[in-house]
Amino acid sequence: MTVYNVSYAIPSTGPSAPGLRKARLVRPVKDSFSMIPMSRVQRRLIITLFVVSSLNSAAMIASFVLTPIISYSLSGRVQLIGLPNALSMVGRAGAGYPLGWLLDKAGRRIGLAVGLSFVIFGMLVSASAISAGSLLFFLGGAILLGVGRAALEQTRYAAAEIFPLAQQAKVIGLIVFAGTVGAVGGPLLVEPAVGVAREQGFHEHVGPFWIGAALMVVALILLLVALRPDPKELAALVTREESGAKAAEGSEDDSLDTQVGSEEAPRGLRQVVHLLKLPDVQLAMAAMAIGQLVMTLLMVVTPLHMNRADYKADAISYVLMAHTLGMFGLSGLSGWLAGRVGRVPMIFAGALVQVLAAIMMPLSTELPVLFVSLFLLGLGWNFSYIAGSSLLSAALEGSRQRGRVQGINEAMVAIASACGSLGTGGIYSVSGVVAVAVSGVFFSAALGALALWLGRQHLFALATERG
Repeated sequence: MTVYNVSYAIPSTGPSAPGLRKARLVRPVKDSFSMIPMSRVQRRLIITLFVVSSLNSAAMIASFVLTPIISYSLSGRVQLIGLPNALSMVGRAGAGYPLGWLLDKAGRRIGLAVGLSFVIFGMLVSASAISAGSLLFFLGGAILLGVGRAALEQTRYAAAEIFPLAQQAKVIGLIVFAGTVGAVGGPLLVEPAVGVAREQGFHEHVGPFWIGAALMVVALILLLVALRPDPKELAALVTREESGAKAAEGSEDDSLDTQVGSEEAPRGLRQVVHLLKLPDVQLAMAAMAIGQLVMTLLMVVTPLHMNRADYKADAISYVLMAHTLGMFGLSGLSGWLAGRVGRVPMIFAGALVQVLAAIMMPLSTELPVLFVSLFLLGLGWNFSYIAGSSLLSAALEGSRQRGRVQGINEAMVAIASACGSLGTGGIYSVSGVVAVAVSGVFFSAALGALALWLGRQHLFALATERG
């Protein structure tokens, strides 16, 4: 593993040091994060982003467990069980580009803080809607949650950009691994939160939303206090140093990050359009969007499918825990594999794993089968998500429009998720879980084909290197 023993000038945030101070950015630190060489500054930022992501994951999953059931209770129609998640994705899609612009202009700390504020407000609105029995306000809360997620989904990019390109896949894997806290803690919070709400005389379903809002307040305070210097400032120094190192070695850098950051490259909206035409950007976006679509198709319908098979909330929570463990639990390994075997092969592997998960789901309503199927569904998403995120981050290295392109990507993912949420209820009500599974197989196979076509240059390069 390459260690860059270089000192960077980092803008000081302390009142007693108005100038620049030196910090060794990538000196290895002996702690649980030492698998990635980093400085004290990088370590503090990574830990902050890791904790914020963990709290966000726990809050979101705790509220999601009961969302389809709440939607059915408020509407009385099975076709609408996916509507809150779909509207959440609409909010996320609509806010993706504006919040990406905010992250570019105001910095990562302000942009992420705005996202957390929307989530807090959305949690409180949802809890109030449940108490009032209002489907309309519950859907409004879902939209607010989606707007907040549009910013928070860029946490992994904020973490990756403060490291050299060769380490970014591992860093993204580390941040995605933070979701393991939510995978374990989120479902475990449901029963206690329901009990507390019931004891206080409120509707039992408001409990998870109360807990979610409290966790997000803690995350907001931590972010504002500890995410200094802003990752955007540090990323510019890392990019400058990598370019300088390549120039000192006398090697010509013709990578995508140099192309998009060059003086000859198009600027503003023209550069955004230029970036969207790059095969790596297209494949990265397709991997994350299709992986999300397939996951949503099968995941959203699972609580109702299990409820109709006479499973109670605790069993549903455990299956969703297995799913979210698959989504996040092996993220460190996924990041390592993406750097080791390549991002494109990992996207292809993710598509194959989701095909297997979709085939397993309708085979039986026995708990072990559902447990394994939902775990594989999450694992396939994890492969595509981490490899796709790393591929996109590499393609946008050095671009002033990276936040906006990443925002467009989040919008595409949100649209795919909304389509899955809206479609799965209708498919399930007409044709049952088999039709939902067949849809998952079709879209996953399409992603595998796209990986082979759009990623053919990467695959040829890997074959040549190893052949």
